[in-house]
Amino acid sequence: MILAVDTSLGSAVAIVDGDGALVSDASSPDPLGHAEVIGDLLASALDEAGGGEIAHVVAGMGPGPFTGLRIGIATARAFALGRGIDVIPVPSHLAPALTEIERNGAEGRFAVVTDARRREVAVTVFEGLDADGIPNVVAGTVLVPRADAEAHLDGVRAVEVAVLDAASLARVGRRAVGAGRVLAGQEPLYLRQPDVTMPGAPKKVSA
Repeated sequence: MILAVDTSLGSAVAIVDGDGALVSDASSPDPLGHAEVIGDLLASALDEAGGGEIAHVVAGMGPGPFTGLRIGIATARAFALGRGIDVIPVPSHLAPALTEIERNGAEGRFAVVTDARRREVAVTVFEGLDADGIPNVVAGTVLVPRADAEAHLDGVRAVEVAVLDAASLARVGRRAVGAGRVLAGQEPLYLRQPDVTMPGAPKKVSA
């Protein structure tokens, strides 16, 4: 089985079996409070799965806000470390892209659009599935003012996503493993750098 964890929007956990069928899932749409809920969501998904063996952990790598995104990735890595299994990093927008293609038979180009706060959205453009069944990215993720999103897309259909389906994220990870592919690096895709910075060295006071 494959466990997926994502906190790029709300908080979502899911487990799929070796064929990609949903075994269990648990989620919270709250865009805040990831640290408070992720442990309970993980425990709920594992309990519902009935204690089967987890072979891989898929971590949603964003785009997402700095603090929230790190919580999901840290949870995935801690679980994998405890079980001695691999973490599979997957860009989070691949999950709703797969959902859109498989549920609605999406044809042509479309854009996954997620709220980035501060009146901005994160946009990734996709078109179909590649040979491994993974959504094909034709324009990488960018941060766009919400007011300018329609002009930026220039006629490309927008799929606005408020809640990420962790089961779809797990399925993308499963296909990547099966194809021997690496879809993302170990560094998360932050929407922007944190506002808080480390203070500089204290100034010397002359006598």
